[in-house]
Amino acid sequence: MRRAAVGLLLVLSAAGCDVLRKVGTNAAPTEFPQQTLAEARKSFVTKLPAARGESDGPPPTPPRGTFNLVRYESPAGKLAAYVTPDPRDGAQHPAIVWVTGGDCNSIGPMWGRADPKNDQSAAQYREAGVVLMVPSLRGGNDNPGRREYFFGELDDVAACAAYLRTLPYVDPDRVYLGGHSTGGTVALLTAEYTDAFRAVFSFGPVDDPTGYGDQLAGFNQRDAKEVEIRSPGKWLGSIKSPTFVIEGASRGNAASLARMKQGNGNPRVSFLTVRGHDHFSVLAPVNRLLARKILADTGATCDITLTGAEAEAAGGR
Repeated sequence: MRRAAVGLLLVLSAAGCDVLRKVGTNAAPTEFPQQTLAEARKSFVTKLPAARGESDGPPPTPPRGTFNLVRYESPAGKLAAYVTPDPRDGAQHPAIVWVTGGDCNSIGPMWGRADPKNDQSAAQYREAGVVLMVPSLRGGNDNPGRREYFFGELDDVAACAAYLRTLPYVDPDRVYLGGHSTGGTVALLTAEYTDAFRAVFSFGPVDDPTGYGDQLAGFNQRDAKEVEIRSPGKWLGSIKSPTFVIEGASRGNAASLARMKQGNGNPRVSFLTVRGHDHFSVLAPVNRLLARKILADTGATCDITLTGAEAEAAGGR
């Protein structure tokens, strides 16, 4: 992810991240009826401010053997992504799409050693033998399209699942989705939008994106419908795949999780606040645990479970 975005997230986390405006789950209803997110999006046309003309340039080429730099087809055009190479063992492996935090439309180096207290690389999956796809999204890097801030990006993420299912070394029935922070918000919205993924793991999302501010939420935040169509807290009932929403108990978006948990009536969604961890330190141990669970999830349907006790134990408390 871009360093500027990392810095912003660190500032938000230091402030507790609960300064985020509580417009999402507590806002008065707008014209949207009780419908799914997919249904609501069919009749909604987003109106974005003038484009800023930003470009991050092409993503860096990964070191040989870590990732392939590919282009996957989305409704916005061909977008860049990193994908684990074929291990050439003749087997089909489970795969996970991982949406980065910060400026989640662009990708940067996702290799090299990371601080275990702030490991945003999702390397635990590829180290365990799970195929890892890290996509950029519309308007990021040198991609076509423009950033739509938690709206059209959901179609890009769904397209990643279709791309992975074309790879001969991926098990098409075992494609998962994960993401962190802004990427966690995108992952949770995608779970509400489509059942393309076997299970979804959303780390540190918000219930309402307006608190990200103009840098990471560049839509008209005064338009209640623009906000609501992007607010995960409003669409939890749309989720059809097992979905796990995870956050560290300190320095993060735990209050957003609490609000969503309080308003949730969907048994497919689990909320876990992990004691002893924050918005960043929760990633490495829980991703390592989830990688093991994905490898063991070989039945006809997903049977992954995750408890707060397991998540806390994975962190070596």
